Amino acid sequence: MKLEILTPDRVVFTGENITLVQLPGIDGSFEIMNDHAPLIAVLKKGDIKVLTKEGSPQFFSINGGIIEVLNNNIQVLAE
Repeated sequence: MKLEILTPDRVVFTGENITLVQLPGIDGSFEIMNDHAPLIAVLKKGDIKVLTKEGSPQFFSINGGIIEVLNNNIQVLAE
């Protein structure tokens, strides 16, 4: 999968070979894995956990935002 985490100011993260993304949804935490169904969701303040095939997990703190998942491309628009 390909992941982009964007803020109004900058690109926080961009990468491929992502195996799992865990996000703080407004109704609770959820995960995105390969071949996930298309999705648009609202995010609350919390941490995004990103796992890649190459290494250990990375964490990114957000103050809320929106996620779009389509065809193994994940785009997070975060505050």
